[in-house]
Amino acid sequence: MNMSEIPHDPGVDNTRALLQEGYTFIARRCERYDSDIFSTRLLLGTAYCVRGEEAARMFYEPGRFTRRGAMPPTTQRLLQDQDSVQTLDGDAHRQRKRMFMELMNEGQMQRLAQAAEAQWHAALARWQNEDEIVLLDAARELLCRSACAWADVPLSASEARLRTREFGAMLDGAGSFGAQAARGLWLRRQTERWMQDVIQQIRDGELQPEAGAPAAVIAEHRDLDDELLALETAAVELINILRPIVAVARFVTYCALALHEYPQARAQLQFGGEHARHRFVQEVRRFYPFFPFIGGRVLTPFEWRGHEFKQGDWVLLDLYGTNHDARIWHEPQAFRPERFIGSDGNAWNFIPQGGGNVHVGHRCPGEAVTRVLMDVAVRMLTTAMSYDVPWQNLQVDVTQLPAAPAERMRMRNIKARNPG
Repeated sequence: MNMSEIPHDPGVDNTRALLQEGYTFIARRCERYDSDIFSTRLLLGTAYCVRGEEAARMFYEPGRFTRRGAMPPTTQRLLQDQDSVQTLDGDAHRQRKRMFMELMNEGQMQRLAQAAEAQWHAALARWQNEDEIVLLDAARELLCRSACAWADVPLSASEARLRTREFGAMLDGAGSFGAQAARGLWLRRQTERWMQDVIQQIRDGELQPEAGAPAAVIAEHRDLDDELLALETAAVELINILRPIVAVARFVTYCALALHEYPQARAQLQFGGEHARHRFVQEVRRFYPFFPFIGGRVLTPFEWRGHEFKQGDWVLLDLYGTNHDARIWHEPQAFRPERFIGSDGNAWNFIPQGGGNVHVGHRCPGEAVTRVLMDVAVRMLTTAMSYDVPWQNLQVDVTQLPAAPAERMRMRNIKARNPG
């Protein structure tokens, strides 16, 4: 296939269509053109959109792509910012990535699970006194508290809502332009000042986090030149540990939604134990919309499907569409945790948070964090509390970036269950 044979999506610029169609933008066109690759115009530039397992293998070939310049500037600023691990390549990326992977070991995940469970119990004590909670918002605060407790970042009770609002604004603004994105950028500056102050206090000895805690590891990390990270960069990376944990609130909300809409799945959890929770969590991650796609800029020219990709070419890999590809998943629009019995797919066909080798590529290092927090959430939702779900609009509109249930999952009559 040469350049002229790659289907081209007509239009001077299709950014508006992407914003209107959201998670379905790439997959709909792949179906329309009967092709796993097409070109289009986005943000006044040419983009090559791809989907499927073979496309993921192409995209996650180590050293092939850089994340620099691969997202709109506002999205980049809200979710990663300059000089973060995702913007690095080569030895600098591997050095910084090792720091993050050290924070994902089994001991750290146990500490995170304990912190999250403690915050769930504390939240239940508060929620029992409220007429109603909105789970997506309440879970964000719960997870903000959990993240700071795990990272050993001081967070007072009065400060928790403020910081949750800041992290939430970053997440909500990342898929938009205009006022919502501007609000996210404005609030992010407050978060950065907070994180810079935390890092500086650690370096000055005024704060003494537990050895091995994420705040200490990042504050003390040295780059390839054996220099401490710049204060601004260390603050960005600490944000990049905390913000994704708050983002898991959407997956927590989807867990509650699935328990409500698929009672047979809830029944399977009653007797299936840890393995049943694992299957349920994986299907929630596959089924519901989280990241729509991920972008890269070509570093090293290569050929794929007969097309010569040149340095700087912009490629978008469809994550949501690959997780709903009928060639990979039987009846992909059905919610079936049992599809994960005996297999979790592979690093290129099950890609809710990206694909490839997490140790050497740009795959999100926080998938272990996501699974741990979702496992705790499912356990708490099914064994530690009772609640009512009032009538509401629970539709998940996949044209919205980011997507969530329309009313963000309202709950009433919350009660903590006795351990016995």
